[in-house]
Amino acid sequence: MDEKTMVNDLLNTIKASLTTYQNVIAETENMQLRQTIQQIRNNDESFEYELFKVAQTKGYYQPAQVATEKEVQAVKKELQ
Repeated sequence: MDEKTMVNDLLNTIKASLTTYQNVIAETENMQLRQTIQQIRNNDESFEYELFKVAQTKGYYQPAQVATEKEVQAVKKELQ
């Protein structure tokens, strides 16, 4: 398996884990456990971003086009 495939696979795995953490956090009543899972999620989010930057620098990952200010304002208006 080449480096690009491994990096993209890891990015996808972390993204799936983040979704799972969010679901667990939403359903956890014990505050200490909830905070522990939140910290794990936060660490994974930081790692995912660092890995994303590496992938982007190496040309392994091309992010979506940057939204225009008009598009951002339209989404904000919809969510209010």
